[in-house]
Amino acid sequence: MRSINPIYHHSDQMLNQEMEWIISAKQDPKNFAPLYEKYHEQIFRYVYQRMDDKHLAYDVTSQVFLKAIKNIGRYEYRGVPLASWLYRIAKSELNQAFRDSRAKRTINIDSTQVATFMEVFEEETNSINKKRLFHALSQLNGLDLQLIELRYFEDRAYKEIGEILDIKENNAKVKTFRALEKLKKLFNKKSRL
Repeated sequence: MRSINPIYHHSDQMLNQEMEWIISAKQDPKNFAPLYEKYHEQIFRYVYQRMDDKHLAYDVTSQVFLKAIKNIGRYEYRGVPLASWLYRIAKSELNQAFRDSRAKRTINIDSTQVATFMEVFEEETNSINKKRLFHALSQLNGLDLQLIELRYFEDRAYKEIGEILDIKENNAKVKTFRALEKLKKLFNKKSRL
């Protein structure tokens, strides 16, 4: 029975296989295909959840993988799956797309994710609370919103969040806690929706 690391959803065997693919891709970028196949859908979903244009999301995702292939030789293993590095590239490409004004930042979460996230607030999940949550989320700055999304909507480990945002794991914990506290205050603010 393979043991899966619950933090990264990878077994040792999966990480070893991934390292073989990385070494092979470093020798010849044509060998990047297994990594592309493994992570394309995941990275696309990450990008698409943050913008409201499917075609642009495909374009941004393509740019992520073009940069990854071009820079695979500089990739250094840091104890987490390659996905963390790809997410950092995706974050950078998303920011570029937003700067280029080709895209608007959105929050695409489904009812299941809202219900799960609402448990953090220990509130009854109803229409008014969902509106309050979306309103509170829309008031967060970009970094705080990304921390909340990565931790609570995508269930990422703090170490992986740190890798994606290029900060230390402990800093990721602290910043996520602070972002959650801001969100709670915004959520609990008396306002008319």
